[in-house]
Amino acid sequence: MGNPLTVSTSPSFWLDSIGPLDARRPALPGDRDADVAIVGGGYTGLWTAYYLAKSDPSLRIVVLEAEFCGFGASGRNGGWASGLFPVSEAKLARRHGAEAAAAMHTALGDAVDEVGRAAAAEGIDCDYAKGGTISLVRSPAQLRRARDADGFLDAAQARAVCDAHGVLGGIYSEHCAALHPAKLVRGLAETVERLGVTVHEGTRALRIGRGTVTTGHGTVRAGTVVRALEGYTAGLAGHRRSLAPVYSLMVATEPLPASFWDRVGLARRETFTDERRMVIYGQRTADDRLAFGGRGAPYHYGSRVRPEFDRVPAVFEALRRTIGELFGVEPPIAARWGGPLGIPRDWMPSVGLRDGVAWAGGYVGDGVAAANLAGRTLADLIRGTESDLTTLPWVNHRSRRWEPEPARWLGINAGLRATALLDAWDRRTVA
Repeated sequence: MGNPLTVSTSPSFWLDSIGPLDARRPALPGDRDADVAIVGGGYTGLWTAYYLAKSDPSLRIVVLEAEFCGFGASGRNGGWASGLFPVSEAKLARRHGAEAAAAMHTALGDAVDEVGRAAAAEGIDCDYAKGGTISLVRSPAQLRRARDADGFLDAAQARAVCDAHGVLGGIYSEHCAALHPAKLVRGLAETVERLGVTVHEGTRALRIGRGTVTTGHGTVRAGTVVRALEGYTAGLAGHRRSLAPVYSLMVATEPLPASFWDRVGLARRETFTDERRMVIYGQRTADDRLAFGGRGAPYHYGSRVRPEFDRVPAVFEALRRTIGELFGVEPPIAARWGGPLGIPRDWMPSVGLRDGVAWAGGYVGDGVAAANLAGRTLADLIRGTESDLTTLPWVNHRSRRWEPEPARWLGINAGLRATALLDAWDRRTVA
């Protein structure tokens, strides 16, 4: 999979493993007109462009990306195309009714399959493997919370999937596939260009409004403007408090021997986590590495996003220790990286269109499949097509804005600290 990343040479192991770009796509050469202007060259923007171009080849679609396609979360994530949603079905049912809540979760599960179907149809080899996902139960407190969950496994059943230390049970869902994020996003970018979409890289949007996107290279005038910036949304004028950029960091090991995988399992490349509150996530890559990540890095004052925030040695060390706690090994670490994800104030992702401006995001780290669903939904909304997707409860949802600073910094970091303390308490409790 290429030369291993040495922390500072690339935004992620995934991007490094497929080699450098031959060249960036040309920047916007000046003012131009379009039918649809999409700001952001990640999964959300590219899936939107893909489904629009497939449904109506006559549309003039322009994608504007500040760096290169896949620079952000789409090229750095854990490689889970999952049916997970940050708002539980029960909570959605209280807000929108049981039928709408069930439809939302069904649509996300279907999106896992659609990612694989579309990738195969377009010849995008992204190491897609739908083995499902398991959340391991590793403390008595976690076991008490998990016993009544759908998909609950006893200790023996859970260990048969992933034999980590101290497993008391697990929760399994079929609605997840492991994949190589950068292969998917780079393949999508190439695919939409083949379909006639124009992609401009090195073109940072400074402001978006009804019918216009202002950049340092010119202005794009379009019937519909799509905001698809996720963790980088706060850098857009007028959106400092729309989504909070919170960092998630990852490590990747060198390829591990067959003896390790014979003991641990993950034979179908199931993704894995556990029931702690401070999220961890991992996958067995197609070349038998562990790609493993977690939250815990601080939120930075003023919603700042900077390259140096991608690297927090204390978090990388905590991830290495956690691998050891789970699997009893200290494997050589080939790569360390990180990046921001977008969190709305109510943790409710949304997709919508209003007054010529469309948006999607706020996936809270579960955006690989959700972005595909968002892209299909935006394509329907933009074309004025009523469908089952356009009636889902996240459509045209508006989260309230985050508090001004310093309340935002204090609140988010206090929440991170409280989450870590609750996990520590769980580890100390007895059955």
